[in-house]
Amino acid sequence: MLQVQVLRQNPEWVKERLAIKHFANQGLVEEIIALDDERKKLQLESDTLQSKVNAASKEIGMLMGKGQKEEAEAKKQEVAAIKASLLPLADQQTEIEKQLGEKLVLLPNLPSEKVPAGKTPADNVVVREGGMKPQLSADALPHWDLIKKYDIVDFETGVKITGSGFPLFKGKGAKLQRALTQYFLDFNTAAGYTEYLPPLMVNEATAYGTGQLPDKEGQMYYMPADNFYMIPTAEVPVTNIYRDEIVKESDLPIKMTAFSACFRREAGSFGADVRGLNRVHQFDKVEIVQLVHPEKSYEVLEEMVSHVEKLLNTLELPYRILRLCGGDMSFASALTYDFEVFSAAQQKWLEVSSVSNFEAFQTNRMKIRFKDEKGKSQLVHSLNGSSLALPRIMASLLENNQSSEGISLPAVLHSYFGGKVIS
Repeated sequence: MLQVQVLRQNPEWVKERLAIKHFANQGLVEEIIALDDERKKLQLESDTLQSKVNAASKEIGMLMGKGQKEEAEAKKQEVAAIKASLLPLADQQTEIEKQLGEKLVLLPNLPSEKVPAGKTPADNVVVREGGMKPQLSADALPHWDLIKKYDIVDFETGVKITGSGFPLFKGKGAKLQRALTQYFLDFNTAAGYTEYLPPLMVNEATAYGTGQLPDKEGQMYYMPADNFYMIPTAEVPVTNIYRDEIVKESDLPIKMTAFSACFRREAGSFGADVRGLNRVHQFDKVEIVQLVHPEKSYEVLEEMVSHVEKLLNTLELPYRILRLCGGDMSFASALTYDFEVFSAAQQKWLEVSSVSNFEAFQTNRMKIRFKDEKGKSQLVHSLNGSSLALPRIMASLLENNQSSEGISLPAVLHSYFGGKVIS
């Protein structure tokens, strides 16, 4: 959630940044400032009346001390009248603050100056590429056929158990999922991230804190009986660990990693992009999250991008890094880098990670603060990234490493998987 003072300082600049994200309701900025003006006016009126109450109360004490009971009683009546006028004023303040909050959450985060202009994924900027694209034989298979050939994922039984988009991993497929998960967690903890295993359901306050509500409620699975949401990513519960807390400046950065199943309705998805493991409703992912000093968040963002890039290099997969344009960014992000791996049999790039800086957008909602050297409370900045999402990594590993002997796995997975080849 944006801070009101940011809007007040330079509303025209705010509108310019919102336009980069193609946010249409520019008039919302003036509405929020007008509500804040009303809030300030009511607060001043309330403070003035309260000062009168305080002054009159002291005067009552002095009058009573002097034995001037009639004058003290008259002053009490005056205080009672002022207090009575404060009650409707408090109700008005509560209503204005409610309206202000409801308007503020409709504004997306402001994009960084580094965000390129553009509206669609075609406008994203390729930062760099790495790895070598394999040369496959003419009879190379896409991963959904390889899955059947080696009997490692059962989509049909997944449909029977739950529905479309809920794959059932089996045998060496389940083992590869477990191997990837453990390797990713070990890679992250070796870099100083503390491991967590979070709940898979969150309450409304938690989903609100990271910006899923009110922006993405239609994409989350919801259980109305308990008012819980299935998590779309471990970012949601992990970032909320420090909600409503003041952390020590010396404890920054706080580095966290977590494995979880992720649940996404993916409403409106169809066609070739959803075949096999390209897009599913339940998938496993390892996440990294950092809470950092605001002056260091962009430096940390680059460090996190480098961390994910090193991880992809160890998997020997061809990849590219994209800086997302304004129109392709999430509601909460200030700057996002996407990682895509090349899936050779499909001849297409598949997104496997997003690494984002949210600045103070999430932490303002969650009230995660630290006290600086002067004792003043400041909001920390939050960042997160996928490290990594498993389905498309698995799809790319299967397709890129296929041969007549089977699927050759990268060296870093041999000890985790307990073998070198899926055959």
